[in-house]
Amino acid sequence: MTKDFSVLKKNLKKDFSGLKEVKVALLGDTATQFLVQGIRATGFDYGFDLQIYEADFNQIEQEVFDPSSNLYAYQPDVVIIFKSSHKLLSQYNKLSANKYNNLAGNELMTIESLITQITKRINSNIIFFNYPEINDSVFGNYANKSATSFLYQLRKLNYELMNLAIKYPNFHLLDISALQSQLSKSVLFHPSVYINSDMVLSIAGLPYVAARTLDLIGAMYGKFIKCVVLDLDNTLWGGIIGDDGLENIQLGSLGIGKAFTEFQYWLKKLKNRGIILTVCSKNTEHVAKEPFERHPDMVLHLDDIAVFVANWDNKADNIHLIQKTLNIGFDSMVFLDDNPFERNLVKESIPQLCVPELPEDPAEYLEYLYTLNLFETVSVSAEDAERTKQYQIEAQRTAIQQSFVNEDDYLKSLNMLSLVEPFNKFNTPRVAQLTQRSNQFNLRTIRYNEAEVEALTQSHTAFTFSFTLEDKFGDNGLICVIILKKEDEDTLFIDTWCMSCRVLKRKMEHFTLNTIVDCARLKGFAYIKGEYLPTAKNAMVKDHYANLGFEQCNGHWLLNISQYQNKDCFIKNKN
Repeated sequence: MTKDFSVLKKNLKKDFSGLKEVKVALLGDTATQFLVQGIRATGFDYGFDLQIYEADFNQIEQEVFDPSSNLYAYQPDVVIIFKSSHKLLSQYNKLSANKYNNLAGNELMTIESLITQITKRINSNIIFFNYPEINDSVFGNYANKSATSFLYQLRKLNYELMNLAIKYPNFHLLDISALQSQLSKSVLFHPSVYINSDMVLSIAGLPYVAARTLDLIGAMYGKFIKCVVLDLDNTLWGGIIGDDGLENIQLGSLGIGKAFTEFQYWLKKLKNRGIILTVCSKNTEHVAKEPFERHPDMVLHLDDIAVFVANWDNKADNIHLIQKTLNIGFDSMVFLDDNPFERNLVKESIPQLCVPELPEDPAEYLEYLYTLNLFETVSVSAEDAERTKQYQIEAQRTAIQQSFVNEDDYLKSLNMLSLVEPFNKFNTPRVAQLTQRSNQFNLRTIRYNEAEVEALTQSHTAFTFSFTLEDKFGDNGLICVIILKKEDEDTLFIDTWCMSCRVLKRKMEHFTLNTIVDCARLKGFAYIKGEYLPTAKNAMVKDHYANLGFEQCNGHWLLNISQYQNKDCFIKNKN
C-alpha cells in the first residue's frame, strides 16, 4: 500500500546502514526537491540506501552535455530524467504555428542526444519519465486528427519514446502517463502548487511516482516477483469445486464467471512472460485438478502450473514446500487468495511474502492488481516463456533421482551437454537478465544491463562466457555467466560468476571452472583470482571458492593454474 507523503518522509529519519547503496542522479526541468525526498524515503522500504545527487533547477542539458559537470563527477548508477509535459507545452506555445508539428521530433532528438551523451561517459541505467497528457482543448476531439495540436504531438512523442527504449537497452521508461490515467490527473497534479512553486507533481502524487521509480530500480538490482501462488476456490473460479461440482463453478463469459475467466487470461499472459504459476489449495488433489482437465471454460490448464499442491495441510507449510521446490526466495513470490483468514495466516508465518488484500468482489480483482505493479521488469528474454516447462521437467528429474543410490550414476544417466559461447548479440538479453536476476548463486552480485554486456564484447581486457545446459529431459537454456577481467600479466579476475539455481547439484560449477582454467592457460595467465561479496541472499556460495580449491589471499581467493587438475563432472562440451 502506497504511503501518504507525510508518513513516507518519516523513513528519512531511519537507519539506512546495512541497506544496498545505489548512487542516483536526478535531473529535472521543474522543482524536484520533494521528489528526491519521496524517492529516497521509498528506497528504505525497498531495502535501498539511495544516495541522490539532485541537479540544479532546469539544468538537464547543461549537466549532460558538459563532460566536466557534477553529474559525471558523481558517477551515478542510475540517472533519472524528468522532463515535464508543462515545460513541453510552454515550448509549444512559443512556436510559430507552422512549426507546431515539429515539436515531437525535435524533443525526441534532444532526448536521444541525452541518452547517447550519458551512455558515452558513464555506465548507468537511465530512467526517463514519459509525458502525462495535457489536453489544452484548442481543437476539441479534432486534436486527434490534427498533427499541429499539442495533444497529437504529445501522444506521438510518448509513442516514439517507446521505440527509443527498444533501441537503447539502458534506457527505461517510467510510465507516468499511465499512472495519471490510473489515479486521475487531480491526484497527480495540482494547478496552484505548480503556479506557485513550479512543482508539477502534487504532494499526494509523489509517493506513487516514487514507488514506480523504486519498482524499476528494484528490478535493476534483482528485486522482483518470479512466482504467483494461487488459491483455487473463489480465486481462480467462483464457487467451491468440492461442494458445487464441476458443472456449477462459475467461469465463462456471463455474470461473475467472466471476472474469473479474465483473471485467468491475465495469469496466462504472466506465465507466457516467464512468471511461474503454482497452486496452493485446501482440497483433495484429484478434485482440485478436475477443472484444469475437464472444464471447457478454463483458460489455465495443468501444463501452465509449475507446482501443484492440493491437500488439507496448513497453507503456510505448503508454500514452504513450493518455495523449496522452486528454490527461490519468499520475497520473489506473491500469494493470491480470496480468504482473509488464509491471507493473514500466511502473512504472519512468512512475512517476506507479498500477500495482496484482494477485494471482496472478484470483479475488482484485476483493477486492484493492476494498481500494485507487482511484475515490474527491465528485461524479457526468449527463454522466459519456457520457464514453467523447465520447472516441470525438473520435477521429473527429481523423481528419477530417487531411483538412484549413487549420485554419480544419476548424473551420468542425464547425458548432459553444455554449449559454451562468448557473449554475442543473440545471448546478450539473457546474459544481462541472469546478472540482474541471480541473487543466490552470485559471487559478487554485480548487475549488467544490455548495453554494458555489449560493451564487454568489445573489450580487449575481458573474457566472457555463457553456458547452456541440456540433458535427456530437456533444455534449461542459458544458465551460467562468467566475466573474467585481466588484472595484470599473470592474473585473471573473476568479475562475475552467476548461475541459475535450477541446475544446482549437477557439478556445473566444476565444468565451469575447468573451462575458465583452460582459457587462462591458453592466454598465458598463472593465476585466477576470485572474490565473494556477501549479500542477504548469497550465503549459499560463501564457501564456493574454498570448495573448488582456491586459497585465501588478502581478502580474495587465488587459484594457482599450474597446480590445477580438472575436476570431475559429467557434462560434455557441445561446441
